[in-house]
Amino acid sequence: MTYASSTTRGRWLAPALLLVVAAFLAYSLPPYFTGGSRVEPTFALHYPLLVGHVILGGIAMVAAVAQLWPGLRRRYPAVHRRTGRVYVGAAVPAAASAIVIGAATPFGPVLAASNVVLGALWLWFTLNGLAAARRRSFAEHRRHMVRSATLTLSVITNRIWSPIIFLAFHPLQDTVFGGSEEHYLWFVAGTAGWLGWLIPLAVVSWWLDRKPVMATSPNP
Repeated sequence: MTYASSTTRGRWLAPALLLVVAAFLAYSLPPYFTGGSRVEPTFALHYPLLVGHVILGGIAMVAAVAQLWPGLRRRYPAVHRRTGRVYVGAAVPAAASAIVIGAATPFGPVLAASNVVLGALWLWFTLNGLAAARRRSFAEHRRHMVRSATLTLSVITNRIWSPIIFLAFHPLQDTVFGGSEEHYLWFVAGTAGWLGWLIPLAVVSWWLDRKPVMATSPNP
């Protein structure tokens, strides 16, 4: 599950991505270790599922960066395989829980639809990537897993879109949304939710089609 080249650009990109992930997790995780939350619970099991999703998602994010690190698979294939197992073990339940809690989001039906589609695709790419590796179809495995890792990390771009959309469309709150703060926040959350993962997935899919991954490899 390594997809970055060993070029100079690839060598600095992975450490930079790791710093971004570390900063994101340092901001996002602490409330969930002390009984807090950044999302209002909407059903009885919402909070424990949310905590599990956040923690497992954080593990999957770190493992995804490790898998994307240039030279890891070539120099340390055993480490690559182990971190790949960690990634799958964290991403599968994180994606499944994302579907459940995402469908019950308090931020409106547009975001709920985005969460369900994202969770389903995340689960689909991860499981198909695992199945392809077991068949030793490594090119197919890599294509599925690079998409899976993209969806894992897309939560970061979602957080970038939210304030941009909020500020850009705020003048329309009174006219288009009738002054309703709730409906306006639903619009912001829903739009940011879709853009947060659709754009990175589209870019990665274009890159995979433009620059096919090598079909043969002795180590998955």
